[in-house]
This record gives sequence, C-alpha cells and structure tokens, in this order.
Amino acid sequence: MLYLHFGGCVENMAEYLKGCSVSCKMSWEDLQALCRGEKLYCKQLGVNRGSTNVYDVEFICDYKKTKQEEFYLLKWKGFPESDNSWEPKRNLKCHKLIKQFHLDLDQQLRRHKRRNTPKKLDKEISSFLVQKAKLRQSLKRWEAHLNQTRNHPGRIFVANEVDLEGPPKNFTYINNYKVGQGIVLDEMAVGCDCKNCLEEPINGCCPGASLHRMAYNDKGLVRIRPGQPIYECNSQCSCSSECPNRVVQKGIQVDLCIFKTENGRGWGVRTLQHIKKNTFIMEYVGEIITNEEAERRGLVYDCQGSTYLFDLDYVEDVYTVDAAHQGNISHFVNHSCNPNLQVFNVFINNIDERLPRIALFSTRAIRSGEELTFDYRMQIDPVDTESTKMDSSFNLAGLPGSPKKRIRVECRCGSDSCRKYLF
Repeated sequence: MLYLHFGGCVENMAEYLKGCSVSCKMSWEDLQALCRGEKLYCKQLGVNRGSTNVYDVEFICDYKKTKQEEFYLLKWKGFPESDNSWEPKRNLKCHKLIKQFHLDLDQQLRRHKRRNTPKKLDKEISSFLVQKAKLRQSLKRWEAHLNQTRNHPGRIFVANEVDLEGPPKNFTYINNYKVGQGIVLDEMAVGCDCKNCLEEPINGCCPGASLHRMAYNDKGLVRIRPGQPIYECNSQCSCSSECPNRVVQKGIQVDLCIFKTENGRGWGVRTLQHIKKNTFIMEYVGEIITNEEAERRGLVYDCQGSTYLFDLDYVEDVYTVDAAHQGNISHFVNHSCNPNLQVFNVFINNIDERLPRIALFSTRAIRSGEELTFDYRMQIDPVDTESTKMDSSFNLAGLPGSPKKRIRVECRCGSDSCRKYLF
C-alpha cells in the first residue's frame, strides 16, 4: 500500500489518486522481461508461473546452415535484443514465422538477383529482414488501432510487401465529419411517419419531402443516376434501423485492406470481398473547412505534392472536406481515369445542401482483391430539372490563378483511358 505524507499526517494515497493514471515509461515487452527476470507474476502482462520458463519467438533475425542442420537467430518476445540467440530448427515450433522469414528472404534474394539461399546471410540482407519483421509488427499495431477506432462492421487490414514504409505519421482515423472553426452543423431534417418506407412511403418519405426519388431498391443498392442526391431516413423518422432507406448511415460493410502499391502511387485500398454493382462502399470523411481555409492549406499541400481536399459544391462552393490529417479509409483510395467507385451526395440528419455527406458506390461488380478507385476529376451534369449542379471535384484546391496555371501532376492509374495527368 502506498501512502502520502501531508503536514505530518499519513494518508492513503489511493484516495488522492483515484481516477488518475500516468503513462508507463517502459514498453510492454520490457515490463514482461522485468517480471520474468525477477520471477514476478502479472496477470495483465500475461506472465504467470507456467509461462515464466516458456519463451515465445517474436521474430526471426538471421539464418545459417551447416552440414548437419539449419539455425535461426531469434528475437524472444518480452526480452531485449541483447538476449537474441541462435537455435536449431528442430527445436522450433514457430512454423508460420519460419515460413514468413523465408518468403521475405526469397524476395530479397531475387532483388539481388541471387537464386539459391546461401549458407550464411550477408549483413545487408539480415539487417533488411529484421527491419521487415519490425515493420510488420508496426503495421499490425496500426491495424489493431484502426479496428479499435472504427465504428463500422467492415474490418480493416494493412499490408506492405513493397518497401519499409510504416504507418503514416500525423494521421488520425475518424468515423464522421469533424467540423472546423466557424462552421455549425444543424440537425435540420424532419422525420417521416412511414411504416414501410420503400413500399408505402407517406408523402414520398424523406426523399419525397425533398422532391426527389427513393435512392435504393429493396437490397440497398443505389438505383438513381449519378448527380441526383440521396435523402436517407434520419433520427427523427418513425421507421426502424432496418429501414431500406438507411444505407450510408450504417457505415462500411465490407472488409478492406490498406496496402502499399508497387508503382509509386503510395498507399491504396483493395476489397477483400466480392462487391455487387451499385453497392455503398464508404464515405469520404475529413475536416469540414471553409473555402478560404482550403485555399491556404492548398498552397501548403501543393508544395508537398499531394492533397486531400474535396470541394462540397453541390449547390454552393462554400465548404471543403480536408482528409489530409483526419479521415477514414477513404484517405488512402487512389485516383483512376477508369474508376470502379462513383460519388453521390447524401443527406441524412443535416439537409443543408451546402454540406452533403460524400458517399462512394461501386459502378460495377468488383472482384475480391481488386483495388478501389475513384476519379479525382469527376464532373457530373444534372440529369433532370430537380437535380442541382454536382461538381464535387477532388482537386488541388487553393492553387493561385486559373486552372490553366495549376501544376500538372502525372497520372499513374494505368487504365486504357488514362488522361496522363491528374490535373
């Protein structure tokens, strides 16, 4: 028991520190190693009497082969690298780690144009393999963090088999718009009184109240043409959460993978499930800022050679979504001149037409493992008199001068219809 001394009085410290917490200066692995070294048991750390003398392999650092057998240099979980040790293969039960080590080794040997595994690895190669193992751990931690943060059913996976780049710095995963300074989101929507919004919509349900069609069929697939807005049922409606007019608000449903591309396009996103045509995939989420602020930030992003500014100009060119440092998985979706995703403007609780939610739907059936893309230069003309202009261009907002003076950015989408330049 800890005690604190105040003016000659000894008080129970726990009463003063109730509800307080501080960051530990030791890593989880160092704490485990300390407990094992002192033969202390801790349930929270997973160190008990049975595991004190059981050692787990964290990753494999090196490899060598003699005439008799193969050996691996092991990094032990919960122990510093100074305790790494060579162990014969016959003593090891970490078959998945051994398989992954040889996959990384073979890939690196091919890069050095070497066919056969040497009896002893060069220092350069073994160093790369250690960096690769640490990178994989770092990406796994980021993957776990993303899945703890998401509020949608679809899981997020992360993979980088191209280089040694780790998780992006200065990026926070968010699930909904974050409102910037000086902007107010009012819940202006009026709910419907429908019992069955799709089959018996009263006064046209929420879309009808806004003089538009119901956007979805009974399977939740979008059935209106690009350029027309989507009005979903909202928190004021009498229908249940299972209403077929509630799609975007249910969030991402498919499992997706953030992966490093091989042709210099940075990170990308691919689906891990088959997707039907006209399926909702994700929203484009970020910080809502004014166009004046977007112009200021655009100058900075232009110097960095990238931008995540999405103009919300459904009826007025007033606001912009900036997903550079705060966003969801859409932050990593790449451009294509022949994309498989299409943007729709969506209104749910907030029907301010200057602040639509940006939803991405599939334009065709998409195979599992295929990369997801949308057109950063998307231009959509209205299809009827009830649809106002939609020109939500994902662009280099804020660059000075007319569009003709903007810096040309090479396109690497690789499609047959590639325009060669993004902007």
